[in-house]
Amino acid sequence: MPLMDYFDRCYIINLAERADRRREMERELAKAGMTLQSGKVDFFQAIRPESAGPFPSIGSRGCFMSHLGILREAKALGLRNVLVLEDDLAIDARLLAAEEKLIEQLQHTAWDFAYFGHVLEVQETSPENARLERYHGPIVTSHFYALNGAVIDRLLVFLETVLQRPAGHPDGGPMHLDGAYSTFRQQNPDAVTLVAVPSLGWQRPSRSDIYPNRWYDRWPLIREAVAWLRRCKAWWKGR
Repeated sequence: MPLMDYFDRCYIINLAERADRRREMERELAKAGMTLQSGKVDFFQAIRPESAGPFPSIGSRGCFMSHLGILREAKALGLRNVLVLEDDLAIDARLLAAEEKLIEQLQHTAWDFAYFGHVLEVQETSPENARLERYHGPIVTSHFYALNGAVIDRLLVFLETVLQRPAGHPDGGPMHLDGAYSTFRQQNPDAVTLVAVPSLGWQRPSRSDIYPNRWYDRWPLIREAVAWLRRCKAWWKGR
């Protein structure tokens, strides 16, 4: 079963001004056999706040609010589950061969979070042996994951509460989204988290919208050269 025959909706988070990432993401979707389809596979306009506020940076606040916006919409629409992608995702070519087995596992397993892409140390395996394994520790990426409807309400309440607390609050104040998800999972040990083995997606090397830009990202000609090198690096990694 293809991914989008199982998930109610796929959201791809993208800043309106990052047309470069949108184009690259469209290529990644095509590689994975996914096409843009209103109400099924959609770009979600990322939020860029004017200030960092109590968050570590403007980008981390925008990332948090963008993912939160997806949860709010998913709840309002009564979606059973959602697949969330960030626009710097590189999808592993092995996904097409592995997705039917992974979806079959989701269909027969109680789950809340499913990370198809991550940077955890896991054993490499072939697509025919791909699987989802239960995981209890922190996860520091959010570029390729899914949420089951059963957890969306609780997670939404938690993230809304985080926004009301001061930074550094012992129960979790404003922080990077990865930290917020990991804190929620720690405080709610009944929430089942699954991770793909092997990981089937990683973040493409590209100019960051979360961390301050490096000097070479401010000069157009140099920026284009660096972007080309980043694409070469991503191509080599995905061979």
